[in-house]
Amino acid sequence: MSNKTEALDLYAKIEDMLHNSEAISSLYSLYLKKLDKIEFDSFLDVGCGSGGFLELIQSVFSPKTIKGIDLSPVMVSRTTERGIDAEVVGLCDLHESYDVITAVFDMLNYLDKAELDKFTSSVLNSLNDGGYFICDINTEYGFDQIASGSFTAEDEKQYLIIDSYYDNAIYSSYFTLFEKVGNLYRRSDEKIVQYLHIVDEISENNSLRLISRDFVTLYGDEADKILLIFKKE
Repeated sequence: MSNKTEALDLYAKIEDMLHNSEAISSLYSLYLKKLDKIEFDSFLDVGCGSGGFLELIQSVFSPKTIKGIDLSPVMVSRTTERGIDAEVVGLCDLHESYDVITAVFDMLNYLDKAELDKFTSSVLNSLNDGGYFICDINTEYGFDQIASGSFTAEDEKQYLIIDSYYDNAIYSSYFTLFEKVGNLYRRSDEKIVQYLHIVDEISENNSLRLISRDFVTLYGDEADKILLIFKKE
C-alpha cells in the first residue's frame, strides 16, 4: 500500500467506472438549493476532485473568487483544464479567506478524528466572519448497508475490483486495478479508509454553529448521508 496521494490518484483513474453520476448529480442539486439562499462573493471547494462541482457553481452563481484544492495532482490538473483555479494544497496551508467553503461527497469521512479536529479549525480560520461551511457525511447505514461489499467494472483498457468492509466505525476499501499496457496488464493495489463521524464532532471544539441538518437518501431506503451547514459566529 502507498500513501494517500497515490490512492487518490488511483481513484481519479477509475472515477468514471463507479457509475455514481446520478447520485452525485442529486447531491449537487441539494447543495445548489442551499447555496441559493446564501449571499457570497468568494467560494472554496476542499477536495475538489475533477472540478465538476466548481464548474457548476461558477455557471450558476459566478462568484468573484472561486477556487478548488485537492491532494491529488491528477484531480487538480483536471480542474484547471476546466479553466478554474485549483491547487495541490491542504486547507491548513492556505492563507486566503472565503465566504463559503464546501467539502462535497463525504470528503470529511476520509479524515480520522485527529485530522478532523485540525481540519475544522482550518475551516474556521479560512472563513470570513459570518461565512458558511457546507459539507456532507456518510451515515452508518450508508457505510454498512450501501457501500460494503464487492464491486467489479471494466472498460477497454481497465479492469477494476473493489472489496469494501465496515467494522467498528471504520470503512475500508481495497482497490485492485488492472491497466492494459500493450498486450499485458499492469496491476495497482490501494486501500482507502473512511471513518464514521457524528455531527457534534465537527463543531465541538470551535465556533462553527450548526444551522441546518438534512438527512439525504441517495441509494437505499434510509438516509445514507447527512448534509450539514455551519456558520462562523
